[in-house]
Amino acid sequence: MKVFVVNCGSSSIKFQLIDMETEIPLAKGQIERIGSEGSFLKLTPTGKYTVDLPMDVPNHDVGIRVILDALQNKDYGVIKTLEEIDAIGHRVVHGGERFTDSVLITQEVMDGIQACSAMAPLHNPPNLFGIKACMELMPTTPQVAVFDTAFHQTMPKIAYLYGLPYEMYVKYGLRRYGFHGTSHKYVAQVAAEMMQEHMSDLRIITCHLGNGASITAIKYGKSIDTSMGYTPLEGLIMGTRSGEIDPAIVPFLMEKENMTAPQIDEYLNKRSGILGISGLSSDFRDLESAANRGDERSQLAIDIFAYKVKKYIGGYVAAMGGVDAIVFTAGLGENSPFMRDKICNGLEYLGTRIDQERNKVRGKAQEISVKRATVKIFVIPTNEELVIARDTYNICKRIIKL
Repeated sequence: MKVFVVNCGSSSIKFQLIDMETEIPLAKGQIERIGSEGSFLKLTPTGKYTVDLPMDVPNHDVGIRVILDALQNKDYGVIKTLEEIDAIGHRVVHGGERFTDSVLITQEVMDGIQACSAMAPLHNPPNLFGIKACMELMPTTPQVAVFDTAFHQTMPKIAYLYGLPYEMYVKYGLRRYGFHGTSHKYVAQVAAEMMQEHMSDLRIITCHLGNGASITAIKYGKSIDTSMGYTPLEGLIMGTRSGEIDPAIVPFLMEKENMTAPQIDEYLNKRSGILGISGLSSDFRDLESAANRGDERSQLAIDIFAYKVKKYIGGYVAAMGGVDAIVFTAGLGENSPFMRDKICNGLEYLGTRIDQERNKVRGKAQEISVKRATVKIFVIPTNEELVIARDTYNICKRIIKL
């Protein structure tokens, strides 16, 4: 069974075509700058060279067509016809309380995704564009929606309700939802396998650290708390996002800086965070280099980020009554031995310590704690596309009658 995995962003489409017999991608790639000048397709057939194709991609509908044509190209494609694609799995950012698991896409499901668009206006509409484009091109191919928020629907009310009048939750659904759910779920499963245990027997803290960052407390296989909230803006300080701040700062800035609601939203999402503190970059590689040259604000941004992560880890240890494993994943978590060491320095009271030699790993699944540590520390590369493909396969295999 071949599953086409689609992740539509506001101006991009990431994709993989995965053979589920081996769970190995036949090809992967992305389209960037949709709707802008300089848009291009990058396609990497497994075991072959990457193909870069500059082209005009005005919208997601054209983007999906371009990708499917490339996958069938006689020179660098990996399939002969679209009939070889058995199912399609879509990443959908926000499922609200409507969707607690991955689902086969129907008109009712699409209506539900549309209804959640108010909570994710930059993400759900492009997700729907991808679904509709695939439906038009492959109307008989089953499609599945896999939601970033679904894994966190096991959180109890004490974790997800805000200190607002209860009717605001009832009327508008104002509550913590959490994101990066497929990533947190995947790396926790892999950590359990590496420990030769079942997730249902473990308390795991997963740290998805990239330009967008979130931390999740997973107790006996279920998410019981996570750092992102009603939107991905809450929680940790991030690349360009402020993370948690005093709510009174918002009206203060709007008044003093004469900002409108859209302007304050853009300010907190795209001009704050690590970029705002450092005044230099949202990329930690740039900050590390600058800090080594004596740049104080870059060092301050690094210190603040590590402190916030450490504080969340400590809080989630308390929430779960202990911890058995801490997992680092995503771009920064997988590739920065420096940041992992900085975060874990001071967590020795938990019964864990980083092994400096093991910690030199980048982008590879490995335990990095010292031998005989009672709390294990892991680096595990995330694979959200594989989670989407697995869920799609499990839902569709009965339809396809494998």
